[in-house]
Amino acid sequence: MSNIVAIVGRPNVGKSTLFNRLTESRNAIVDAVSGVTRDRHYGKADWNGKEFSVVDTGGYVINSEDVFEGEIRKQVIVAIEEADAIIFMVDVSTGITGADEIVAALLRKSRKKIFLAVNKVDNFKNRAEAAEFYSLGLGEIYLLSSISGSGTGELLDDVAKVLAEKEIESTEGLPRFAVVGRPNVGKSSFINALIGTERNIVTPIAGTTRDAIDTRYHSFGFDFILVDTAGVRKKTKVHEDLEFYSVMRSIRTIEGSDVCLLLIDGTEEISSQDINIFLLAEKNHKGIVILVNKWDLVEKNTNKAKEVEAQIRHKLQPFTDVPIIFTSVLNKQRIFKALETAVEVFQNRRKKITTSELNNLLLPIIEHYPPPALKGKHVKIKYITQLPTGSPAFAFFCNLPKYIQESYKRFLENKLRENFNFTGVPIRIYFREK
Repeated sequence: MSNIVAIVGRPNVGKSTLFNRLTESRNAIVDAVSGVTRDRHYGKADWNGKEFSVVDTGGYVINSEDVFEGEIRKQVIVAIEEADAIIFMVDVSTGITGADEIVAALLRKSRKKIFLAVNKVDNFKNRAEAAEFYSLGLGEIYLLSSISGSGTGELLDDVAKVLAEKEIESTEGLPRFAVVGRPNVGKSSFINALIGTERNIVTPIAGTTRDAIDTRYHSFGFDFILVDTAGVRKKTKVHEDLEFYSVMRSIRTIEGSDVCLLLIDGTEEISSQDINIFLLAEKNHKGIVILVNKWDLVEKNTNKAKEVEAQIRHKLQPFTDVPIIFTSVLNKQRIFKALETAVEVFQNRRKKITTSELNNLLLPIIEHYPPPALKGKHVKIKYITQLPTGSPAFAFFCNLPKYIQESYKRFLENKLRENFNFTGVPIRIYFREK
């Protein structure tokens, strides 16, 4: 496990900007709207050869009508519990606020090493004003400008000194499963049900998860990274810049995953938005498992599941070789079945078939059902091989590749699926001239 450094403080003091500087990324959403970072957000930092995880917490809000206030407060407390060291950020331009005093009181009780970072100090006047933060009783203060980066070096030198040497737990090579879907279909609840802790904020307001969050899942014989994405919304509903960032993050998360667990709402028909997310995963050649959630709320007759499954497959054509699992996250129904299936799909996606096996099996079929002649041209397929790509792709070498029709390409894909298990995985087929 690597060391964890948490950045805490009230909203809008510059935590996400510091997080981005430490992790050398634009991973956290940085926006002038108060309270943008709603969940804890993880990243990796390396300072003078010492690697550690950085947690950007939701802003600590007091006396707020906002439904997220209590939830964000819980997030900060959890981050304090997880952290080996804590950077408490305050803002010199506002001076000490009531919220700062409450956070300071919590931190003094935490018995963790606290680094008090006074942000937005970019002139001599600010330097003099920063002295008032000594009254919070947290020891030395560090004067920063997280936008320009001044002062962060001294802060990190001291943070690195207090971090114990820990064995770094590698997550390289672990499968990455992205939990995707429209807002409010139960993605965060699904992850919380699996890991048994309130790792992500769960409220009934659509679009709560704005950042993508990684969680390592290592129990019951499973070991992989779960990624909870921001709900992908229709473009017309993306009003604020913030929502735009979230949609971009979801797209990037799908691109960076191995398998997408697509949650859809079982109380509604599969929507065009669900299909768009499915197509996005398919276009990126990701493994896909469909979870029909809230199945406990559906009035059922004997054939209801079969009827719904048939409707879904009809809408997903032509790629219908996808596992569909009916779940109730609330009742923890079939959530482990979902994981088992995701692992199987991951293995299918990595499957390699030898050239001899492909040719021995498919060439006789092709000879029996050759590509139909087009404009008097007869196509002869001589040889097949799997390409060395991250997801299944096959090259069919032939004399006239441009005369092969789409319908025959689908025929070959069906034959590959009939003979080798590629359930849940898009297959690419290329025709090359030999």
